[in-house]
Amino acid sequence: MRPIIQLFSFLLRISKDIPRSRATLAFVTFAGIVSGVASTAMIGVITASVARQRPVEELAWVFLALVILLPIFRFFSQVLLINLNQRSLRTLRVRLVRRILAAPLRHLEKTGPSRLLATMTQDVGTVVEALSGLPGLFMHLAIVVSALTYLGMVSLPVLFYITAFIVIGIVTYQLPIIKAMGYMQRSRQLFDNMTGYIRAAVEGTKELKMHRNRRDAFIGAFDQSVEEFQQQGKTGSVIFVAAASWGHVLFFVVIGLLVFVVPRFQPVPPDVLAQYTIILFFMMTPLEMLMNTLPMLGRAAVAVKAVEDLGFTLDNQVKERELPSGETVSPQWRSMELAGVCHSYHRENEEESFQLGPINLAFQPGEAVFLVGGNGSGKTTLAKLLLGLYAPESGEIRLNGQAITDENREWYREHFSAVFVDFFIFEKLLGIEASSLDDNARKYLRQLHLEQKVQVKGGELSTVELSQGQRKRLALLTAYLEDRPIYLFDEWAADQDPFFKEIFYLELLPELKQRGKTVFVISHDDRYYYVADRIIKLDYGKVVSDRSMADFLDSMTTENGSLRQSGAAGI
Repeated sequence: MRPIIQLFSFLLRISKDIPRSRATLAFVTFAGIVSGVASTAMIGVITASVARQRPVEELAWVFLALVILLPIFRFFSQVLLINLNQRSLRTLRVRLVRRILAAPLRHLEKTGPSRLLATMTQDVGTVVEALSGLPGLFMHLAIVVSALTYLGMVSLPVLFYITAFIVIGIVTYQLPIIKAMGYMQRSRQLFDNMTGYIRAAVEGTKELKMHRNRRDAFIGAFDQSVEEFQQQGKTGSVIFVAAASWGHVLFFVVIGLLVFVVPRFQPVPPDVLAQYTIILFFMMTPLEMLMNTLPMLGRAAVAVKAVEDLGFTLDNQVKERELPSGETVSPQWRSMELAGVCHSYHRENEEESFQLGPINLAFQPGEAVFLVGGNGSGKTTLAKLLLGLYAPESGEIRLNGQAITDENREWYREHFSAVFVDFFIFEKLLGIEASSLDDNARKYLRQLHLEQKVQVKGGELSTVELSQGQRKRLALLTAYLEDRPIYLFDEWAADQDPFFKEIFYLELLPELKQRGKTVFVISHDDRYYYVADRIIKLDYGKVVSDRSMADFLDSMTTENGSLRQSGAAGI
């Protein structure tokens, strides 16, 4: 019963988001119980008719009414359940996506995409699949209960012995079921790992094709992951089957005890014995269906736990207030400050955590700011703090003198457009409202030399299957169309040929500045540093210099002169 309780508890918690779900669930449950009772009543009517306990004509009308009532209840309950399942599937997935998008980016990075994908695909489907079996479950449960009730009306002493045997059987049946649930739980945990390998196979196809030993090692590791996953699931399923077989044998044991043992201790009239035997055989199929349902419910219980664990974790992390619909962001801003901002996290192969900061910086509208430094210096982490994707662990960010907190962080993010180094392109230009959207998009496609590759119609791009450099230009298109006051580009030019690098630094960035935009650029292209108004250099999480372009060039000239002099002296 525990898996059933978990499923119902879970559904009831999300039912507030599903219209008419509670009424539907109540009716489906009622219909299943009525169907089970009606099935038992049919057997009772047939038994009474054979025994001539009541007039045949009267029993025939009762039998006819039951024949009509039973399929009607079953049909409507199944139709309602189909609708409920589809609405539940939609609501559950949308709800999880909302939680994921509302959760802090840092927490999602720790959770990992494999677990998120496994929950969205496997677990949600398993839960809804189990819900579809609930009407049948309640129907068979109602048959068993009503049959036992009928047997009690026939002979209470005999029912006492039968109930005692059934209780013993249930206890011995539950012990392996508990063991099987443990295997199912481990199988679900291994599914996350297997999903990670599948994702790696899809995203790392080129790298795997290029290196035979790597490919063979990957296939071996993937095969081991699949084997471990299947082994745990298979062991759990085998235990479920063994328990079901034991339950099947127990059923015949009960009948044998009724026929050969009970009469030795309790006188049983032949007609009572016959009715008990008929009803017990009638109960055989419902009991077998109940036992066959337990593996499905067991998997569903594991899936519910996985969904709830993820949802509970994300709920705990969601602190930010969503920006109310219709609330807009003014393109005008006066100042932005980072005051004592710090952020730390653990990096691979390092015992100590990496800390960025404390950072103390101030920015003005219309600046072109280059963030430079070696790999691992903290440029991307600083960018995520600037964008409001990471919350500072200490210190604060201020916009127009207003501190950015969980209450206004989403409002703050609405000031930025960004193209990340690990960018993603949506095929539709989502969330961009403009009467001339297609015309504006075509203008930028021409400017980015993509008009022969990509067309736009109704705010939808004809394709995103392009080279990496072209895809980055396409990502720039979306950023342009958003027309926000502040832009950030993370290594945008890294995948571009010299021609498009020059266009980016000498045409696109100056054009954004002319439109009054503030631009942050993470770059290693030192030959284009002169385009910046200001250069901020980071080294191992610290700002080691923050200079205007003129000061930066002077320092470079001085350093180069010192190097030349030291070189001459050495000669």
